[in-house]
Amino acid sequence: MQGYQITFYTRQDRNHGTTPLGQWLLELAQELAIGGATLNGAVEGLGHDGRLHAITMFDQSEQPLQVIMIVSQAEKARLLQRLQQEKVSIFYVAQAVEYGFS
Repeated sequence: MQGYQITFYTRQDRNHGTTPLGQWLLELAQELAIGGATLNGAVEGLGHDGRLHAITMFDQSEQPLQVIMIVSQAEKARLLQRLQQEKVSIFYVAQAVEYGFS
């Protein structure tokens, strides 16, 4: 099958309403019946603001996060439309991929 890998980049301390943004994206994927999504936490990352963001022993709020989804063209359109409706501003990368099960 042909589709897209969408990777969203955020931090642990970003919220949508009262829900952490990474968790909200997972819940949105479930609501939109997207086949799967993965939330990854990183140790350190360089943000678009030019600052290093890192998890420390005493503070996890700046932890960089990625949420990765493999979606069809239609799912991608629904997902991005929903983000626009919800006024969510988040950096993402979308790459064309071939996917399936062996």
